[in-house]
Amino acid sequence: MRDEVFIRGAVPMTKSEVRAVSLSKLELSQDSILYDVGAGTGSVSIEAAFALSSGRIYAIEKKPEAIELIQANKEKFTAENVTVIEGIAPHALSDLEAPTHVFIGGTSGAMGEVLDTVLKKNPKARIVINVLALESVADVLAWLKAHSVEAEIVQVQVSKGKTAGSYHMMMGQNPVYVISFGGEGGVPVE
Repeated sequence: MRDEVFIRGAVPMTKSEVRAVSLSKLELSQDSILYDVGAGTGSVSIEAAFALSSGRIYAIEKKPEAIELIQANKEKFTAENVTVIEGIAPHALSDLEAPTHVFIGGTSGAMGEVLDTVLKKNPKARIVINVLALESVADVLAWLKAHSVEAEIVQVQVSKGKTAGSYHMMMGQNPVYVISFGGEGGVPVE
């Protein structure tokens, strides 16, 4: 889905090209139970809702402005299978059903705790993490090493054309690391 179709504010959003790669890496099925941790505007949740005809999505977010945007986008796209959870992960995950899939867009420094909580609920959950900061990449890599987990790491660098008079120039967006592991057929994480 184009970014322009979403109701936006000052809240960060996973851009369409990165969202496409991330959703592909999630390997969702129609009945998946998806956590979208650090849901922002809800773009991942909303787009996933179209693929999950009998599944459920929990959009977990702590920022009040983002909660309003997720609700507005949920209503705009009539994404009835999206439940908005206001709270801070991992605590906000405790009363939710076990996920089959997890997308992590932000954890405010609690990445390890979020991963531990998710994997206690389902050691076979498919997990996709998007990170921008090198420190966050280092945190994820340290967690993966400590848990002997092999992950796929893809860096997505997108540039979009912008007109400058009668010319076109490419404007680069921030590179995003898409880290994925687990899922059916994979080794459960201990």
